[in-house]
Amino acid sequence: MPSKRSQACLIVLLSLSVFLGQPVMAGVPLSLGSDGANVPTLAPLLEKVTAGVVNIAVRGHVTAQPNPLLDDPFFRRFFGQPDQQQPQEREFQAAGSGVIVDADKGYIITNNHVVENADEITVTLRDGRKLKAERVGTDPEADVAVIKVKPQNLTAVPFGNSDRLKVGDFVVAVGNPFGLGQTVTSGIVSALGRSGLGIEGYEDFIQTDASINPGNSGGALVDLHGELIGINTAIVGPSGGNVGIGFAIPVNMARSLMDQLIRHGEVRRGLLGVHIQDLTPDIAEALGTRAAAGAVVTQVDPGTAADKAGVKAGDVIVAVNGEAVRSASVLRNKIGLARVGDSVELELRRKNETLSVNATLTARQQARAASGSLDPRLDGAVFGAIESDSPLYGQTKGVEVLELQAGSRAWRAGLRQGDVITSVNQQPVETLQQFADAAQANEDALLLNVRRGNGALFIVIR
Repeated sequence: MPSKRSQACLIVLLSLSVFLGQPVMAGVPLSLGSDGANVPTLAPLLEKVTAGVVNIAVRGHVTAQPNPLLDDPFFRRFFGQPDQQQPQEREFQAAGSGVIVDADKGYIITNNHVVENADEITVTLRDGRKLKAERVGTDPEADVAVIKVKPQNLTAVPFGNSDRLKVGDFVVAVGNPFGLGQTVTSGIVSALGRSGLGIEGYEDFIQTDASINPGNSGGALVDLHGELIGINTAIVGPSGGNVGIGFAIPVNMARSLMDQLIRHGEVRRGLLGVHIQDLTPDIAEALGTRAAAGAVVTQVDPGTAADKAGVKAGDVIVAVNGEAVRSASVLRNKIGLARVGDSVELELRRKNETLSVNATLTARQQARAASGSLDPRLDGAVFGAIESDSPLYGQTKGVEVLELQAGSRAWRAGLRQGDVITSVNQQPVETLQQFADAAQANEDALLLNVRRGNGALFIVIR
């Protein structure tokens, strides 16, 4: 009869065998314990991975939003404030994580929100070395950024294939939570294809219960092969800490965006030219289609790729390039990863008919206006119609800030690229001409009502 100690070791080994979902000896590294028994360990795998995960520290400046009550001269006089509010800038410091993906060229992938508004970026390697980094390109819509350091004996984390992930796969998260330094946690893939959360403009998240906390943003999510399968990005937690629901950008998505950021400094998304919404049972019945899920085309913009391909309002897009489209957000993500000039195959349901069409995505040819043609107070900004990759596309009416020079008067007042201006001096605006007319009607100040993500705010520019 085995001793109690032997029985305890057996229980540990069996429980770890179940935890890892396979026999202990089947590919999982073993470590010799003090009692001479072999036990599973991820240490050899992590020795290779952790050298490629870095801590990122940033310094920068942001504009503090003024109190909107003080825009009123009466309140300014009542509280003894000066006649004009001066935008106040404050310095900030923040910390996050990043993953070395090209050791020879020094490229590091992270989240946009980690390096956004950063004037200075410092990367700390696992061996303690500190390197200055420069920004290569950012994509706020997908929250991906690429920075670069001088390549000095770096180690990269190899790319995996996030399309092969399955719910239940074991994963390991590596990052810098709460600025504590490099930390490793483990868990499983809890769900795939999470979208509609309102966290980013493009959402196709891997959900995991591996502990992710503030500071883990931009860090690595790896599989048990030590391959990068996601970039940790966000958590759901009422207290701001981990409750077992974390989200990572699939590496296939991040890698596609990274290639464009390195090549162009920006993501050049192609335009399909459709307005869409989710297919519901009621809409399916009204359209006379048997499709159970998909994206309903509510409008086709004239002269766009969809128009030339023969897509019509009322069509239900059920697949792109052979991959199923379950909802409008899924279609938006798939098109958002395609580039200008790419040809996409669309599978449509038109009543009870199934059609297949090819559409070649085009560049966005929307009306744009430099700030000088609208109002000199907006110098350094470019405005235009709301672009199809904006999360507010089809949700509101207004004029989008397409480009904005950092340090300009509008930037110092708090305006940001991607903002949608819905009114100027309390006059609703939908076109550039309406924008210009409303701006010229008040020479004292511009009161802009701005939609930003799920929120709204007033910005005053003098």
